[in-house]
Amino acid sequence: MKCTIQDLYDLSHTLAGDYLKGFTYPWEALDGIKEMILALGQSLPESEYDHPEEGVWIAKDVKRFPNNYIGGPCIIGHETEIRPGAFIRGSALVGDHCVVGNSTELKNVILFDYVQVPHYNYVGDSILGYKAHMGAGSITSNVKSDKTLVVIKDGEEKIETGRKKVGAMLGDRVEVGCNSVLNPGTVVGRDSNIYPVSCVRGVIPADSIYKEAKKIVIKSN
Repeated sequence: MKCTIQDLYDLSHTLAGDYLKGFTYPWEALDGIKEMILALGQSLPESEYDHPEEGVWIAKDVKRFPNNYIGGPCIIGHETEIRPGAFIRGSALVGDHCVVGNSTELKNVILFDYVQVPHYNYVGDSILGYKAHMGAGSITSNVKSDKTLVVIKDGEEKIETGRKKVGAMLGDRVEVGCNSVLNPGTVVGRDSNIYPVSCVRGVIPADSIYKEAKKIVIKSN
């Protein structure tokens, strides 16, 4: 099952790189995001980051539009855009050159550099790799309808997470089409594309195109 941190991410593109090196699977890192952000924040240079309130660090070159909410603990990286209506609930590490768009909600997440969640997205209990992009209206569903613990599934293979809340783990450069739902425990390998209006679950291989559950095409070189 190709869903380890090493399989999915280039750790040079996030402040959380050293933290993530301590785990095998990305969902194992979800419990400690809050504490990791608080520790990282103390090390950020005052010359580069504003510290407007307890637990919140915002790079001085962030473009922050009016009418948004940033709750701690949170770090917003260099040259990121926080657009109107964004709701950052806390425990969010947002990398450099990201876009957090209108009516987008973040909670307990790591967004690597250059991630875009620009329009009406919900991202909770998730890790989005370098240059991952979620189309308008696409969301990460992070709790199963029966409230049981999330299991990562790849065909007959299964990994118990031991967690009630697990969103999506998107590898580097993943593209998610508009109005798609990534079900709890979805893992999408690097450089893969998800068709618009998809309902995705399980592990999607790297370098593939997800058209529907039984129609996943590996990209040709």
